[in-house]
Amino acid sequence: MVGSTIEKPWGNYIMYCCNKEATVKIITLNSGEKLSLQSHRYRDELWIPLDEGLIVEIDMTEYKGKPFEEYWIQRTMLHRLSNPNKKPKRILEISFGKFNESDIKRYEDKYGRGVSKLPRRLRNLFQRK
Repeated sequence: MVGSTIEKPWGNYIMYCCNKEATVKIITLNSGEKLSLQSHRYRDELWIPLDEGLIVEIDMTEYKGKPFEEYWIQRTMLHRLSNPNKKPKRILEISFGKFNESDIKRYEDKYGRGVSKLPRRLRNLFQRK
């Protein structure tokens, strides 16, 4: 099972992926920067902050990311990562499913890339923020 802890006589390990299509990245987010508010159709993601201080946003809920805490993002969920700190911060990202950068659907982007309308289920919530 993905995300299962496997006990061993010397300790344990957590298995996130076994014989599945997956992409693993370490993302470094510069000081004061943030990813676009986005979703994916063809992949789920697991984010695990490696450094203290990142802000993880999933479906309009913000979390103060703690090192080694797991954030599961199912396909179609809106998500974004922000770094309000003075130093770069890192996060481990494991994507499950077909990875392709063109699968990113952006809803808000500070870098001028094209954006789509928010899904109806979230439009009112987002406007209240």
